[in-house]
Amino acid sequence: MNNINKVLLFLAILLGTALKVGAQGKIVNPTISYSANPETYTLKGLNVSGIEGYEDYVLTGISGLAIGQELEIPGTAITDAVKRYWKHGLFSDVSIAVDSLVGKNAYLHIYLKPRPRVSDIVYLGVKKSEREDLEKKIGILKGGQITPNMLDRAQTLAKKYFEDKGYKDAEINIRRRDDVVAKNQIILDIDVDKKEKKKVRTITIEGNNELSDKKIKGGLFSKGAFKKIHEAGKIGSFLKSKKFTPERWEEDKKNLISKYTENGYRDAVIVADSVSNADAKHVDVYVKVDEGKKYFIRNITWVGNTVYNTEYLSRLLNMKKGDVYNQKYLSKRLMEDDDAVGNYYWNNGYVFYSLQPTEVNIVGDSIDLEMRIFEGQQARLRRVKINGNDRIYENVVRRELRTKPGDLFSKESMMRTARELASMGHFDPESVNPDPKINYEDGTVDLNWNLKSKSNDQVEFSVGWGQTGVIGKVGLKLNNFSLGNLLRKKSERRGILPIGDGETMSISAQSNASYYQAYNIQYATNWFGGKRPIQFTVGAFYSKQTDVSSNYYNSGYMNNYYNYLYGYGNYNYNSYENYLDPNKYIKLFGANIGWGKRLSWPDDYFVLSLQLSYQRYILKNWSYFIMSNGTANNLNLNISLNRSSTDNPMFPRQGSEFTASLTITPPWSKWDGKNYAALATNPDSPTYQQEQQEKYHWIEYHKWKFKARTFTALSSGAKCFVLMTRVELGFLGSYNKYKQSPFETYYMGGDGMTGYSTGYAQETIGLRGYENGSLTPRNAAGYAYTRLALELRYPFLLGNTTIYGLGFVEAGNAWMQTSQFNPFDLKRSAGIGVRIYLPMVGMMGIDWAYGFDKTYGATGMVKGGSHFHFVLGQEF
Repeated sequence: MNNINKVLLFLAILLGTALKVGAQGKIVNPTISYSANPETYTLKGLNVSGIEGYEDYVLTGISGLAIGQELEIPGTAITDAVKRYWKHGLFSDVSIAVDSLVGKNAYLHIYLKPRPRVSDIVYLGVKKSEREDLEKKIGILKGGQITPNMLDRAQTLAKKYFEDKGYKDAEINIRRRDDVVAKNQIILDIDVDKKEKKKVRTITIEGNNELSDKKIKGGLFSKGAFKKIHEAGKIGSFLKSKKFTPERWEEDKKNLISKYTENGYRDAVIVADSVSNADAKHVDVYVKVDEGKKYFIRNITWVGNTVYNTEYLSRLLNMKKGDVYNQKYLSKRLMEDDDAVGNYYWNNGYVFYSLQPTEVNIVGDSIDLEMRIFEGQQARLRRVKINGNDRIYENVVRRELRTKPGDLFSKESMMRTARELASMGHFDPESVNPDPKINYEDGTVDLNWNLKSKSNDQVEFSVGWGQTGVIGKVGLKLNNFSLGNLLRKKSERRGILPIGDGETMSISAQSNASYYQAYNIQYATNWFGGKRPIQFTVGAFYSKQTDVSSNYYNSGYMNNYYNYLYGYGNYNYNSYENYLDPNKYIKLFGANIGWGKRLSWPDDYFVLSLQLSYQRYILKNWSYFIMSNGTANNLNLNISLNRSSTDNPMFPRQGSEFTASLTITPPWSKWDGKNYAALATNPDSPTYQQEQQEKYHWIEYHKWKFKARTFTALSSGAKCFVLMTRVELGFLGSYNKYKQSPFETYYMGGDGMTGYSTGYAQETIGLRGYENGSLTPRNAAGYAYTRLALELRYPFLLGNTTIYGLGFVEAGNAWMQTSQFNPFDLKRSAGIGVRIYLPMVGMMGIDWAYGFDKTYGATGMVKGGSHFHFVLGQEF
């Protein structure tokens, strides 16, 4: 009995102890009642599970919970922690549970499930180029995690991409499937059914009483209000876009209202519009307008103007009483045109200027306008900062600036500086944009020039094959040369290489060993001395071409022929390599020095240049020229007036270029006392060659040339069609009619490029669609020429590498006497081409052209016909 009592007493004590521990100790996986009042606990433990590849402290850190902090259970701290995990976007499932409670201490467990990663993306129903575009647009990457929002966004972007391309009904279906070879990874199938590309079949306009359908839709040679959508199959829509997209239609609805406001209908609105599918390929567009009343200007008054008087501003505005109330023209005259009212203020430092045209009174169809001007104070430039230049010395950039600290702010000077920086060639012209920052506190402006450097040095290595063997050329053109850096002492140099001053140094060598050698060196700078825009050039060249031995045409021919007959090698009559004749050659060497100065009148786009040149020709038994032996000397002075106002050296969209030049030699025949009427008149005379040498020992002539090009953008934006026009003409005259110069004549036709086998004393003029030189017959020379061209260009790629296509029509001709010059007797051609500018190579391209007229050929007069022409270098 005593033993039983002892056992019962022990069990009672044990049960009481357990109940006490349960009341004050550990409760595992407690049930949390969210309807009960929250209790405060101290966080003593925090575990996480479900994610591999991350340390626990990284994952728990996202929660924002910390060991030792007090929190309520249930309470907002745990709810906020869950929200943080969802907001992070890496998890597909998040939950936080209470593992246990020990007294007033809580131990939490965070359960996470990772979002799947994309192991592969499969595009169905698209072309390679479309796939590449979609990859950039939708932003889903292989190896990245995927969320439902990302899939929705990708579907929306893909749909918009194809709508922009005219596929209005395109269907995009994105499917997920598990990757069976990779844990927690999926494969995305992006299935595209583009349907048919949509074009506009009909445009129905209702309510347009004042503007006809033609004025709204446009015609073959006229622009309408609709610029983005046009009816397919209509003559008036030829060469115009018929593609339909929602964005194009929204833009053309705005264009329609803008067209009405141009014509004075300020109240015009679109009452209704709709787009319906006509068939699988076409849509029908309907729009209804309420035109409202046509308004006219009655009175224009100016308020707040003190800098310019009312009469002057009214003259600038160019709108008067009785004019149609054209809001578009009003905006252009106030803000947009080069001679707009606003520009006169902005070019004189009034950056705080503003003008608000206000309709103060409307009576019937008449409107009174009040031009409310706030002029503010003049602002000066406080700081001018150059960013992104890591190529040339900063002082070289700053000397091109028309915007310097302390100057009055000028919009015109700012845009002119942008042109000058783009024309330097050291920066991407498409990235030259000013960034003015107005300081309202002190009334100044900080101007930042954000530039993107580019390399414009050129290296040339080329190998060709001619009739005398392999021809090789090596050339180096440094466009950032620094002569001063080269000549300084080593301790005074700025950097290691002689670069940084933006000068030009070019060296080239061309040879095929024995037959031909040519060497050239040229130095040029636009800031001689570094302080003023003075141009200076100096250069020298030398070339020698040797002829084929006359033995080649007799024994060489027969030996090759007999060797071929008896099996000793091949018959090769056209192989000249082994028939060098050192006693037959022409040598040419020369030097030049030039000076140029930027002018201030008529404007500072003009440059006056002078160049003194000397060339010496040395001939020995050379049968391809007017004289076979002896020397000829050409000492000449070139005077040229140039003007260039283009906005971009690689792809100009606006501006012009022109050059007028005169090259003269001394009139040697006026004082040398020779009777040139009796010199070299009889080719059969035994002294004919000696007389030729005497006649042309000193060359004399006067040469006149004019070249002009204009560039006009046919639409706005960087990528736009540009119309280029060209006019050229040249004349070569003489002081003495018996001493007409055979040098410096014109060799016209073809690609306009020169090679070592062409005449040394000729200037090559291109005319595409014809053989090289075909407009100047063999053994004849051109003493006058003209060339006209229209060229339509469109850029495919702009930047450091520039690519553009072109279509052209041109005409020209050359004449053997200046008196025969006839600008209406021209050879015509048309064609297409492409140009590519590569930084280390320069400009190159290819043209196909068809010549419509007959010119000189090997068998007489032949039609120009079809020709391909290769182009190297920038052509003026």
